Amino acid sequence: MLVVQRRNQIKEMVLTERSVKVADLVKEFNVSEETIRRDLNQLEREGIIQKNYGGAVLTDEFVNGMTAIPPVQQRKFQFFEEKDAIARHAASYVSANQVVILDSGSTTWCVARHLKSVPNLMVVTNGMDVAEESSQNEGASVFVIGGKLINKSMSLVGPQAEFELQKYNAHFAFLGTSGISQRKGFTSSDLYEAEVKRAMIAAGQKVAIVADHSKFEKHGLISFSSFQDVDILITSTLADPRILDDIRQTGVEVVQVPVDRNS
Repeated sequence: MLVVQRRNQIKEMVLTERSVKVADLVKEFNVSEETIRRDLNQLEREGIIQKNYGGAVLTDEFVNGMTAIPPVQQRKFQFFEEKDAIARHAASYVSANQVVILDSGSTTWCVARHLKSVPNLMVVTNGMDVAEESSQNEGASVFVIGGKLINKSMSLVGPQAEFELQKYNAHFAFLGTSGISQRKGFTSSDLYEAEVKRAMIAAGQKVAIVADHSKFEKHGLISFSSFQDVDILITSTLADPRILDDIRQTGVEVVQVPVDRNS
């Protein structure tokens, strides 16, 4: 494993757990204690952690400074615990030797994190960061569809992306959404991203939307799917149950993953 990959994984661990121990990291990555301490020194210089006896904790300054992070990275950390729990459940649907389409986005990036141990997986994505995360599964084949790059989301969109998606028949397509409206269904803030999402839905045998509680009753620029075109909506217990009951009436399987309201 490359140094940058190991340090990225340590970042993910400390974001999830709020603290890490040197002994646990030595065991996890099968490297020396000296190597782990160098990793922690670097993360401390970046202002992400503060070292303590036997490990490190996430700094308050890092949490409070999230607003300074570029949009595509910032969204990964907003409601991180909730998104990670949703993604863990989404990944549990996937088995070895399957083909999975992953939309670009912060929650689908979390799904990619939890698919790393699935053997012989084929991942198709239009998200550059999702592809990088998926590449850490050494047994996976990762295909990045082409198109125009949208900097704020690091996603590839356009007619080329839509055309390439037509040749895939995926077991699952996992998509994010900018908003969920009882009137407009699932929406996107970008016209071209919406077109790619529609192509992903057409290419998936099962379609799942992964969305944290903040997406409900928000209206994006354009609708990319009605409720009837989606099989599963995976959200958390933080979402409004009255809205979820209405969505269930449309035939969508709604899954609520437990999340601590104080997290």
